[in-house]
Amino acid sequence: MQSPTPRVPGQPVTRTEIDARLTVELGSVVSAARRRALRDGDRQIDTAHLLHSLIETDSEVRTALGDVAQVARVLGYLVQRSIGYGLRWQGSVEDSGAVPLVRGAVVRGSHADMSGWSPSAVIALEGAIGRAGLRGDHRAGGVDLLACIAADRACRAVEVLGRAGVDAELLTERLAASSRHVSQG
Repeated sequence: MQSPTPRVPGQPVTRTEIDARLTVELGSVVSAARRRALRDGDRQIDTAHLLHSLIETDSEVRTALGDVAQVARVLGYLVQRSIGYGLRWQGSVEDSGAVPLVRGAVVRGSHADMSGWSPSAVIALEGAIGRAGLRGDHRAGGVDLLACIAADRACRAVEVLGRAGVDAELLTERLAASSRHVSQG
């Protein structure tokens, strides 16, 4: 459903706008990430929370990451993070300063109604919406979010992927190629 109020270019995307542009499945991922952050006692929902929920929920994301052993290694690091590996992240703000992936789709600035979210997680969600829009979809899915997370080399989720042996740059290239194939087909 389109918003009755047109967006003003350069105005930050609101949480309501983000929620409205996610598939039902990706909305469930976001809710699970929110619960995970709360349960872990983290101040904010970050890209690692999103990645953890994506892998648990979305079979396309698991396929995109590689074979079962690779997915198991990533999940192992994510579980370690929730039981102590990520303690050094607690109390800090995840903000990699990532450059927008989709020109005009990501707006840096005040996200007052996105409190409780790391800036990197907000940018990933906005980028996923922009990525979906480029191929003509109104709603972003799990692979869209994975692509935007993997493209942010300085975010926490990419650190976890790297520790598990996933080449985030190669993953980003594969997802970009598959997205071009889908939009052309």
